[in-house]
Amino acid sequence: MTGLDSDLDLIRAAARRAGALAEAERDRGLRIDRKVGGSPVTSADLAVDAMLKADLLAARPDYGWLSEETPDTSDRLSKSRLFVVDPIDGTVAFMKKQPWWCVPIAIVEDGAPIAAVIHVPALNETFEATLGRGATLNGRTIMASDVDTLDDAAVLADARLMEGPHWPEPWPPMRYEKRNALAYRMALVASGAFDAAIALTPKWDWDVCAGALIAAESGAKVSDHHGRPWRFNQPDPRQASLVCSAPALHPLILRRTGPIPLAT
Repeated sequence: MTGLDSDLDLIRAAARRAGALAEAERDRGLRIDRKVGGSPVTSADLAVDAMLKADLLAARPDYGWLSEETPDTSDRLSKSRLFVVDPIDGTVAFMKKQPWWCVPIAIVEDGAPIAAVIHVPALNETFEATLGRGATLNGRTIMASDVDTLDDAAVLADARLMEGPHWPEPWPPMRYEKRNALAYRMALVASGAFDAAIALTPKWDWDVCAGALIAAESGAKVSDHHGRPWRFNQPDPRQASLVCSAPALHPLILRRTGPIPLAT
């Protein structure tokens, strides 16, 4: 078994254990606090984070660690490989018992993801990929859509933002939907269920790293809204913005988003 196979097996099993623990914690009753900025963090987020950190670093003690629920340190910057984890992506959906939450785990090597899993417990969906080997959903190969026009495209984005007056070039009519978890939005583009996901504000690595590999391995294109590629395990663990789309749509989207300044 190659190192990638072994790493994928490791994070797949960990993501599934994490999903089961999150649901068990919710059944027992959640304690809910607020982070700086107001976003919720539950006792399940913290329990899953602790379990994943202990299990994954016990299996790979030489890997680094970056997680939404663990204070970040510069130690990870010296590591050739690291785990990038969101214990529960879509915490609000999780709290409301909506299905659109997930456990994304990626392994990054030298700034790029090489293995990734996004497990969606409520829907029994497990998306995964390793570098150069394609992407799967529950073991079946997935591909991004072949849609080549924005007219009537299925897009995961804020309709109010997209239909606002600030665009130099207006968007054609598109079908908009929302999903809480950024990782799941990218997985849905990877599977062809949606044609694009667009967000113009900075996104944390733990929200998008696993989705970046799964989407790319499905044939989708991923960048910020100026078309710049992403690089992970940087001192500031954020990406400037998100454009994840069917390959033919990517230049059509960037033509419209390019004049919008990057957030600072």
